[in-house]
Amino acid sequence: MRNYKFSICFILILIITFSFTLPSFAENSTYVWSSNQNKIEETTSEVTENSLNLESGSAILIEQSTGQILYSHNIHEQLRPASVTKVMSILLIMEALDSGKINSTDNVPCSENAASMGGSQIWLDPRETLTVEEMLKAICVNSANDCVVAMSEFIAGSEEAFVQMMNDKAKQLGMNDTTFKNCHGLDEDGHLTSSYDISLMSRELLNNHPSVKKYTTIWTDSLRDGKSSLSNTNKLIRTYKGATGLKTGSTSLALYNLSASATRDDLSLIAVIMKAPSTKIRFSEAQKLLDYGFNTFSFKQFGKKDEVVKKLDVDKGIKNTVEAVLKDNAGTLIEKGRDNNIEQSLTLDDKVMAPIVAGQKLGEISFSLNDEILSTVDIVAKNDVEKINLFTMLKKVYYSWIDLLRD
Repeated sequence: MRNYKFSICFILILIITFSFTLPSFAENSTYVWSSNQNKIEETTSEVTENSLNLESGSAILIEQSTGQILYSHNIHEQLRPASVTKVMSILLIMEALDSGKINSTDNVPCSENAASMGGSQIWLDPRETLTVEEMLKAICVNSANDCVVAMSEFIAGSEEAFVQMMNDKAKQLGMNDTTFKNCHGLDEDGHLTSSYDISLMSRELLNNHPSVKKYTTIWTDSLRDGKSSLSNTNKLIRTYKGATGLKTGSTSLALYNLSASATRDDLSLIAVIMKAPSTKIRFSEAQKLLDYGFNTFSFKQFGKKDEVVKKLDVDKGIKNTVEAVLKDNAGTLIEKGRDNNIEQSLTLDDKVMAPIVAGQKLGEISFSLNDEILSTVDIVAKNDVEKINLFTMLKKVYYSWIDLLRD
């Protein structure tokens, strides 16, 4: 009986060794799976020519996750942003926080320069310090110019260096209509941007630093042990269902500006208003844009990041299978009433060859309408799978042998 088991093990070694040295003849079959769920008759198109009859000088509405433009009016006209400038300042602060460069509990000193800022402020004293968390509250809620200058100096060493960071980030985001001259938004010659560019930096902030909503959704708060009251300058936070932010701005030259964000039923929108003739009109027209978006569109999600699509067989790997998962959330923007015709296609091999690295692209899933691709998400390997070698092969045979002898 023992000789019989040794013979089996010897044959097993020969089979594994032989298969290890031969090339793989497994056919890589690519297949497409289609579903008639969720399809629009035509792609959701940008509404132009100011069909909503807005009085503001410039306006845009975008869907937050995709950046798709849903409404536009003079979106590339270069205008003064006023305190909406602080969206970029807040973005750089959040980047410093999320990267660990600074901590929310760090104490931030106030320079004479920061204390001298005019406009909206909380009257910082050069002898006092506030934490990063307190500074962010004052900036997001009260639009405090003194606090944003103090934070710029804390992060970059000087306001000038911070403004350079702002312009570098603007260039990185494709904000070609923008030149920043300061970090607060007080009127300065050449300090210009557009509603399109404001939507870009607003989207970057909300998509990559969602924790900022902890501050941008505050209606009222206080600092200095309750001695300093804060009240949000964005009235939509209190009055508009699903409002998540973001930033107001106004000066005598800029007039009234607003970047307003809101989320309802998985659909997130950003509406930007510039050069509104009054504060009442900037809020009413931002609400008009958001209402248009929520009444006209919905966001259909088909899968979430890291969701397993399929287990794939692995050839010549130390593991026999690998999980293929979605790299990002899978979904698309759809016009309401046209959500039954989206074609969903999955392209994926049945078998993959080791070695495999976690995050390696294995296929993709796409959503299309009338052969036009609406969105595509990569399918990637969830984990590494090393290629089998002589050592791992002998180790595998050894344990198989032991198991046989135990029977």
